[in-house]
Amino acid sequence: MSSEAAIVFAILGVAGACFASGRVRLDVTALLVVLALMLSGVLTPREAVSGFGDPVVLLVAGLLVVGEMLNRTGVAYELGNWIARVGGASETRLLILLMVSAAVLSSVMSSTAVVAVFIPVVLTISAKTDLNASHLLMPLSFAALVGGMLTLIATTPNLVVNAELDEKGLEVFGFFAFTPIGLAVLAVAVLYMWLVGRHMLPGGAAPPKSDERTLDDLRTGFGIDETYHRLRVLSGSPLIGRSLAEAEISTRFHARVIAIERSGRRGSRELLGSPSPDAEIHAGDALYVVGEIDEVEALIGAENLELLEIGDEDHALLKLELGLAVVLLHPESQLAGITLREAGFRSTHALHVLGVRRRGNIITPFVDEPLESGDSLLVLGRWDAVSRLQGDTHDFVVLALPRELEDVAPARERAPAALAIVAGMVILAAFNIVPVVAAILLAALAAVFTRCLSMEEAYRSIHWSSLVLIAGMLPVANALENTGGVDLVVEALIQGVGDASPYFAMTLIFALTAGLGLVLSNTATAVLVIPVALRAAAVLGVSPYPFAMTVAIAASAAFVTPFSTPVVTLVIAPGSYRFVDFARAGIPLLILTWATTMFVTPLIFPF
Repeated sequence: MSSEAAIVFAILGVAGACFASGRVRLDVTALLVVLALMLSGVLTPREAVSGFGDPVVLLVAGLLVVGEMLNRTGVAYELGNWIARVGGASETRLLILLMVSAAVLSSVMSSTAVVAVFIPVVLTISAKTDLNASHLLMPLSFAALVGGMLTLIATTPNLVVNAELDEKGLEVFGFFAFTPIGLAVLAVAVLYMWLVGRHMLPGGAAPPKSDERTLDDLRTGFGIDETYHRLRVLSGSPLIGRSLAEAEISTRFHARVIAIERSGRRGSRELLGSPSPDAEIHAGDALYVVGEIDEVEALIGAENLELLEIGDEDHALLKLELGLAVVLLHPESQLAGITLREAGFRSTHALHVLGVRRRGNIITPFVDEPLESGDSLLVLGRWDAVSRLQGDTHDFVVLALPRELEDVAPARERAPAALAIVAGMVILAAFNIVPVVAAILLAALAAVFTRCLSMEEAYRSIHWSSLVLIAGMLPVANALENTGGVDLVVEALIQGVGDASPYFAMTLIFALTAGLGLVLSNTATAVLVIPVALRAAAVLGVSPYPFAMTVAIAASAAFVTPFSTPVVTLVIAPGSYRFVDFARAGIPLLILTWATTMFVTPLIFPF
């Protein structure tokens, strides 16, 4: 072994220890690896930082933007709601629907984002039924990992493997090259979790209660449990044809219209949340009004309105459109000493103030009460206006946002455009109309041009730490090849294989990849193993594609430990899992994945 190869292996050993310890950030470790390779002279400065210009980095960034588009337009959330409706209280039906949906969605967006979207869906189902969330959350996370095996763009290791094939001058995998093997693994995983795996999971532990507060929690904290009223505007009402400003409902009846519901095209319900003073009232509209019951009754009698019941669907519609937040008046706020009416709070921030607390006491009435620094205000408005509060730190500090904020799709009306963009991206990439990186960048830009998300939101959706990790680890493969490290590993591998069949070599490659995946990220694992796999195929005189596919599949099979990928880590707390639960359920699934890979891969990519 050359001294330079020894240096590379030493650097990798230290990096592996940092990854496994969890004490050093992954991106920091990757940057330290870059510096170590550069300062040791193993790579030139240009070679050491070459990963930051690799197309894989752009591919991952673009996919994160596409995933955020699907989140903001509510595609993933609506899929979760559909699962809840169709699955009902059947654990078997829910498990199958969750696993298949999570896998399919993970094939075009971040697996971590998919799990984050589906966790509240599972917990809601568990709260409404007698089902145990732990029987569904781990299968959910495993399915999201399997989703990484379905398409070329589903996960970073697939892109790393493809990039290495391209660099070696070999024909790259197509968009759906992974799909037959991924579908086989998914079918095996679903059957396993249904018949065996779920019975290995904890059975009695209820998920811990969240410290986050809901909309209802925030409302009751200000003593306004029953303030929403839904009033229909009857024919002949004096309000018809008048704007909210002209109607003067707030000044005459101390009640505020927070939303107007009216029939849209084809009988659909449209909700105008936090309407402007210029909004005109039509016959048949349903006004959502906040106010005391006696004031509301006076409004009904004076303006020829009808009190309607507010059902679950009405509450759901309101929660999709309107949100609440608690804000604290900053000590240096310009609002201190003046009233809400004088400050024009409604017009300035597009928010209604529903309640005010001062030193723990509820202030009523509060509209004409001068505000003091330290006052807490409960505000209501459209979710985008509520979200903007976090960026306005000059006048107040946001104390509490409801957890429903995470479930709301701010651009849900653009869901059809988002689906069309994803379909276009898949078609362009699958049929090689344009390079994959171009298809993904076009999709990311289309998301901005169609206003599914803004450019600022697109930048915020990119996990820069993940990009640094990928860019920092990519040059390691070059370092291993330049110093002969790959040859050493391949020589040891070939000695272990001897005269055995290529299947045994595939098994060793799968074991090496899955083993490294216990302590390294799946991206780093793919970077390290793919050059070894391709060189081993060349030495054995067989096709490189079965070995390359084995690396990609094994890199995504991180079922055994809860800390090897955030996809699995996310479900630990809500599922009340222990380390041993993942080993107990994950090891058999890993073995089944290996067996499926050994059987199906040579059928698709012969030796």
